[in-house]
Amino acid sequence: MGDVLWTPPADVRERSRIGGYLRWLREHRGLDFADYDALWRWSVTDLDGFWRSIWDHFEVVAHTPPTATLAERGMPGARWFPGATLNYAENVLRMPGRADDDPVVIAHGQTRAPVTLTAGELREQVRRVAAGLRRLGVTAGDRVAAYAPNIPETYVLLLATASLGAIFSSCAPEFGTRSVTDRWQQIEPTVLVAVDGYRYGDKPVDRRAEVAAIRAALPSLRHTVSIGYLDPAGTDGHDSASAPSGGASDPMKAVPDGALSWAELAAPTDEPLAFTPVPFDHPLYVLYSSGTTGLPKPIVHGHGGILLEHLKMLALHHDLGPADRFFWFTTTGWMMWNFLVSGPAVGATIVLFDGNPGHPDLGGLWRLAAETGTTYFGTSAPYLLACRKAGLVPREVADLSALRGLGSTGAPLPAEGFTWVYETVGDDLQLQSLSGGTDVCTGFVGGVPLLPVYAGEIACRALGAKVEARSADGTPVIGELGELVITEPMPSMPVGFWNDPDGTRYREAYFDVYPGVWRHGDWITINERGGCVITGRSDATLNRGGVRLGTAEFYSVVEGLDEVVDSVVVHLEDDEGGAGELLLFVVLAEGLELDDPMRAKICRELRTALSPRHVPDEIHQVRAVPRTLSSKKLEVPVKKILTGTPVDSAAAKGALANPESLTAFATFAQRRAPDNTPA
Repeated sequence: MGDVLWTPPADVRERSRIGGYLRWLREHRGLDFADYDALWRWSVTDLDGFWRSIWDHFEVVAHTPPTATLAERGMPGARWFPGATLNYAENVLRMPGRADDDPVVIAHGQTRAPVTLTAGELREQVRRVAAGLRRLGVTAGDRVAAYAPNIPETYVLLLATASLGAIFSSCAPEFGTRSVTDRWQQIEPTVLVAVDGYRYGDKPVDRRAEVAAIRAALPSLRHTVSIGYLDPAGTDGHDSASAPSGGASDPMKAVPDGALSWAELAAPTDEPLAFTPVPFDHPLYVLYSSGTTGLPKPIVHGHGGILLEHLKMLALHHDLGPADRFFWFTTTGWMMWNFLVSGPAVGATIVLFDGNPGHPDLGGLWRLAAETGTTYFGTSAPYLLACRKAGLVPREVADLSALRGLGSTGAPLPAEGFTWVYETVGDDLQLQSLSGGTDVCTGFVGGVPLLPVYAGEIACRALGAKVEARSADGTPVIGELGELVITEPMPSMPVGFWNDPDGTRYREAYFDVYPGVWRHGDWITINERGGCVITGRSDATLNRGGVRLGTAEFYSVVEGLDEVVDSVVVHLEDDEGGAGELLLFVVLAEGLELDDPMRAKICRELRTALSPRHVPDEIHQVRAVPRTLSSKKLEVPVKKILTGTPVDSAAAKGALANPESLTAFATFAQRRAPDNTPA
């Protein structure tokens, strides 16, 4: 594996939160662990002991105590903390270690001036909005939908909704109408809270027509609340009170007909801040799969599972506490938003950002980190690689001396990405590459303060996550590529899918291949010391001559070339049992055309860096690689289109950031078809 780039300080157990947890285990449980590996093995073997220790160590606020920790261990169907009642919002708003006047939310963006909320102000806003939702008739189990960006109002709405035992769901406002209605028609929300628009960089984006279309497509809606975000003057709170109710919506009005303004929802009130006690697995929010191939899966997460998982990850793995300012670049359409906003539950201040991360240049987020005193900066691997490619040296454009942690997810980060971070961001921070999913709203594998950072390697399997690599015949393997599986339940595995009463869709999604074992759909290699490398989606596998190849290493080499901006690789199997075809599509830098010397250079790089098996049969130039709204490459839909599936059946265009990019692949498929005459 790669070089050691960071080593934990000698006194890491004295100054880290996981060190404090180890002392607590010794004192309260009589347990002593020599190293992280021993602690991890205990955490995935004694599930009762480990998860009850998380509950007790973090002093979870419960209204009634659990009668057991794990009543049923099988998957699916594990039953955690039966009998307990609690509320996620109550535990987040406790904000341990923070005084009322401490800032706990710092929000920056490109649409309005920065906003800071203290602990007291956050609780007050949640109190008012919860009372406003109650006035609208919202009760436990009702769904509240937010078509809103990463701003304080969306966060307040999540906590207010959760405080009532109602169920929250958000879509980022860059999602198109179809993409939103595909999600929300499944859960039938009664209240919609929506912005009028936003700025992306310096470009205003009006969303009033989309809001009108979404309202029209959701007959379950009883109320709409409008946030005057793009045009605050249009919705200063009270002109909407005289708006006629009912009638056709005029998308060009600041507050749509029959809608309330945010100020009216959050009007002053004497109602106290109260928290509805709900069972451990009561639905907290619904997240969605990307929906690139069919309707997005509505994944239901519970109050207790999310709370325990996020307490564990944020405090013990990311080492966050009251001294920290925690930022992750995300939108409200990606599970990293839900992960970020649990920060106050461990005492951390969260930094929110809404806008274009590349405006006015790629240094913008690093300058934001400096300005906000961010101590932990989270982003995506593609963003870090884009900064590297642009020749950016973050520590030269911003004072990053407060930064001690950097998180990367969304795609595998190759070794050269790790090296770039330590050369240009800071050599004494801990880089944590993590991988998990919307399905569990966390990372299965990531970093921990107790372990060194090796270039190109995820440091460990997370506490309580029994991750294994399985070979084709289902046996666990070490040191070789296998399917990522989880062989013991975790509390943040979904409560289920919405509208799936007998659990059929849920079982099909994760448990069909290996009964009783969660199959995640990624390729992973786990080495002798527990380090992990993820090499891409297993459903996008490249199988050359019986050797399984992950796609991540391809991209690392190809996109390492100055001339290549982006790429996607697919393997088309051969029905006759032959080697099939390996096709590589590249997006080249402005003004460049793909020619034979360029093709030869790419092939040479792949052969030298990887192997002759990695050399594609054909290389073609495209204008863009199709990506989801959260920037993931769409290898499987591209493969489907290339094997004759019509574009509309291969991918749901509303889930794509650039749906027009699919056309080139459809044209290419048509050209290659044996009979390309129109029917």
